[in-house]
Parts: sequence; structure tokens; C-alpha cells
Amino acid sequence: MSDNTFEAALEAAAQEPVANNSELDSTAVGVDVAVEEENDPQAEFRRALRSAPGDWYVIHSYAGYENRVKGNLENRIHTLNMEDYIYQIEVPQEEITEIKNGQRKQVKRNVFPGYVLVRMDLTDESWSVVRNTPGVTGFVGHGHNPSPLSLDEVEGILAPRPSKKGEKPEIKMVDFEVGESVTVMDGPFATLPASISEIMPEQGKLKVLVSIFGRETPVELSFAQVQKI
Repeated sequence: MSDNTFEAALEAAAQEPVANNSELDSTAVGVDVAVEEENDPQAEFRRALRSAPGDWYVIHSYAGYENRVKGNLENRIHTLNMEDYIYQIEVPQEEITEIKNGQRKQVKRNVFPGYVLVRMDLTDESWSVVRNTPGVTGFVGHGHNPSPLSLDEVEGILAPRPSKKGEKPEIKMVDFEVGESVTVMDGPFATLPASISEIMPEQGKLKVLVSIFGRETPVELSFAQVQKI
């Protein structure tokens, strides 16, 4: 895609650890490797991704309306009999620990606020169905003829990640200032520059602004997920 920030965000997501693609292209896979891949969620995800019809596109939505857009589009697909052209809608999410009023709980938040992924065969009719869905403000890319994501990009965004059980967050002294520039070191935005907009010392977190798809997007990160420039 031509948007530099869009490419940077996708490259950052693609840098998350995934299995070696060459293993899947080989026609002489050993029994041990085959069994291992059967138990590997990432390998299974990749096989399903590469065999599924259609291409993946990114659409803009109003921030906070991503799940509503997904529901609206799913209803339109059914009502307008577009199941053979529009196959899947995803709102990438991650699970985080949130502390409110001293209570800690696990919640899900959108990884790319204001964006939704759609797997579809692009035709004039399918484009119109998606574009005219309530809450959708457009496709990312070239207007009426957007460019699809590569399968590697989709895998970097949607593939299941290895669990990190038992890991404890690193505790750091507060040594940041609002307005300071940092580099994101972990997660989907790894390697991207950001600007600190808020510091939450009691939670060990920061709110930073990251340029995603050409927009300044607020993202909440732990102290350990950023590094001073």
C-alpha cells in the first residue's frame, strides 16, 4: 500500500514471531513436522488463511464504532445476499489488564481503533455494499480500487500469538515526560515512534500517540513497552 504509516504498522505487526513459511511450501514434510504443525495454532491459521477465498481489505470506521460496523456489515451481507462475495469481517483485538478503582480486570481493546478488516472478492457491487454500510467512512487505499493486504500482512495482524504464561511485567521508575518522543518496543506497534500524551505512574502505563494509517491514534502501553529516543 502507498501509505507509509500503513506499511509501517503492518511491518511492525508482521515482525511478531510466526512459523517459517518454507515449511508449508514443501511437499516432503516429515511426519514429526506434520504432527508438530497440527498442534501449532499459527501453522493451522496460515493454512486456513491461504486456502480461504477472497482478499483482505482495510476500511475506515468511526473510532469506537468498529464492532457496530462489523454487525451492520454482517446484516447487510445477509440481507443483500452477498455471502458469495463478502466472506469475513474482523476487528483485531488484544487482551489487557485494566485497573479501575483499585480493581484489576482483563478487558479486550481494539488494536487498530477506527479500522476494520474485510475478506472479500472486490466487485463494484461488493465495494458498494461495504462502502455504504453505516459507520464506514471509506476504504484504505485508492478510493474505488483499494489495494488488498498481502497474506503476510494479514497473518501479522490476525495470527494467534504464543502465550507468555508466568511472565511478570517489568517494573520501572517513572522517567518520562508528557510530550516526550519514544519508540514502541513491543506489541503490534513495535518499532514505531510515538509521543507521550499521559503518564499513569500508579498503573505503570503511558498513553502515547502513534501514527496509524495517517491518523494520530491514542494507545495505552506499559513503561516496559517503550524506550526513549
